[in-house]
Amino acid sequence: MFCYYRLVREQGKIMDQLVEDITRHSIDWVGRAESLQPIISANAERTESGGRVTDEVMAALHEQQLFRMALPKSVGGGETTPLEIALATEAIAKADASTAWCVGQASGCSWCSAYIPAEVAREIFEPANAVLAWGPPNPSAKAEKIEGGYNSNGKWRFGSGSLNATWVGGHSFVVDKNGDRVLNDNGSPKMRTMLIPKDEVTFEGIWDVMGLKGTGSDTYVATDLFVDEAHTTWRDSQPDRKEFGPLYSVPLLTAYGIIFAGLSLGVARSLLEEFKKLASEKPAGGHGKPNGQPAMLRDNAVIQSKTTENEAKLRSARALWVETVEEYWDNMLETNNPPLELRARLRMSITWAMLQAREVGNAVFHATGTNGIFEMHPFERRFRDLQAISAQGQSHHSNFEPVGAVLLGIEANSHRF
Repeated sequence: MFCYYRLVREQGKIMDQLVEDITRHSIDWVGRAESLQPIISANAERTESGGRVTDEVMAALHEQQLFRMALPKSVGGGETTPLEIALATEAIAKADASTAWCVGQASGCSWCSAYIPAEVAREIFEPANAVLAWGPPNPSAKAEKIEGGYNSNGKWRFGSGSLNATWVGGHSFVVDKNGDRVLNDNGSPKMRTMLIPKDEVTFEGIWDVMGLKGTGSDTYVATDLFVDEAHTTWRDSQPDRKEFGPLYSVPLLTAYGIIFAGLSLGVARSLLEEFKKLASEKPAGGHGKPNGQPAMLRDNAVIQSKTTENEAKLRSARALWVETVEEYWDNMLETNNPPLELRARLRMSITWAMLQAREVGNAVFHATGTNGIFEMHPFERRFRDLQAISAQGQSHHSNFEPVGAVLLGIEANSHRF
């Protein structure tokens, strides 16, 4: 069943927007993402050089509502499964990692829509071009509790997609009038996320990086900004929770991990497929074939073996990841509380997928030879993007330590899963 309605934008500009009021499984989000691969790929160089996803691509993403996958149905969202969001992000990543990163990051930010009052969620997310962006907490960011809300002062880095966003979030430590941190009952610092219209913060253009250049993950600043209580939340804070669909029982850190694993696999897959094409076209060094025909790179025995290894690495890592995410989701639907051992294995599959994707990308890049270093070929940008992706905490080897403890029956710090 499809519901058509008009969304009225600010300054009286009217945008006709098709919004589908449907159940969470009836949209083919992966198919939608795949349909945009040509336009995303065609804009990839401009996305990177401009430091932000192009307007053309943003319009296409909004038309296919790919920023709405994780939103509740109550605000016109898809409220789909974590794996579906990740697979759609994987499909986008095959065309451009920066665009995929922005979609994946914004999908995670969408989780807050389930933890704020319905009228605030509609205010932020109902517009057809709605995107919320935020970066990680900053120890210096403070929200002083005052009557009706907070006085917000903060500087936040890594605001991926913030240049194309309509709202930004600032994770902040709550402080009293003396500037001292307010503590929860368990002694931990109390934190709130300030939800702020983009035009109320100041941006600092600092995103000069080696990879994911097109994400525009700049720093933004709020100074003595009043934020009313209704426009604040904290991730996974059950007292704040307003939506009770199973998607929002998935911890946000876990959701990001699932999404970023898919993204990493998508970039690595595109590298490997491009290498296969190159191997059939690029002459190999040394002598030709016995029949006198020139030997191509694919005729080299080492290349054949390494291609097999990389194919196996990528397929096996992806298979483990998909299988574990599906098992986790099925258990979430059944119990709403997956056991520690399953959560640990999910963290293992996420980190393993990201690390294997980087290994495959590195191997393919070096196997291309000099072709890989030229911007005209489809290798060097993806290679750089994979290095930037793997710098994110979701792929750190340290994630394996608490997993190993669980697998060995040792009491573990399970905050990572």
